[in-house]
Amino acid sequence: MENIKNLTNSKLIKILFLCLMGSILLALSSKIKIPFYPVPMTMQTFVVILLGITFGWKIGIATVSLYLFEGLVGLPVFSGTPEKGIGFIYFTGPTMGYLIGFLAAVFFAGKFNYNNNLLINFFKIFFATSFIYIFGLLWLGNLIGWDKPIFKLGAQPFLLAEIFKIILATLLANKLRKIKDYL
Repeated sequence: MENIKNLTNSKLIKILFLCLMGSILLALSSKIKIPFYPVPMTMQTFVVILLGITFGWKIGIATVSLYLFEGLVGLPVFSGTPEKGIGFIYFTGPTMGYLIGFLAAVFFAGKFNYNNNLLINFFKIFFATSFIYIFGLLWLGNLIGWDKPIFKLGAQPFLLAEIFKIILATLLANKLRKIKDYL
């Protein structure tokens, strides 16, 4: 009985450690801006997808939830913080839908099984990533009004960078899913 309790405790500690490390990686990925056309890109959506593939959907959602909680309580983990504000005020701004979309994206990226078929893996990752933009555009439209060019403002400038990140994640998916077996 004592061995079972120790095993459960060690597994919980491992999961908490993975969530903490994943949220730190996600925060770092939001701060690094890489020159790209037409706008600089962060690797944040890439890391969300990698967390799902590597950790699976359960630990992936826990990790992204921890990241969102850290931002909500005022830690400067989001892209553009602290310059553009922190905490709940920043969270409920124009990027809230995208941030909420991280949860759906990590869920689907973690739920899918990946194999040696790059085309199928590409479409799975594309599908998972699309939820970031669906939630983001829905929130942005409600926030600034549907009479504005929502797609042109909230998605079009990022599409080329997103395709690049999806291709990169596709190429890594097979290797990363093997890590999930050890967790």
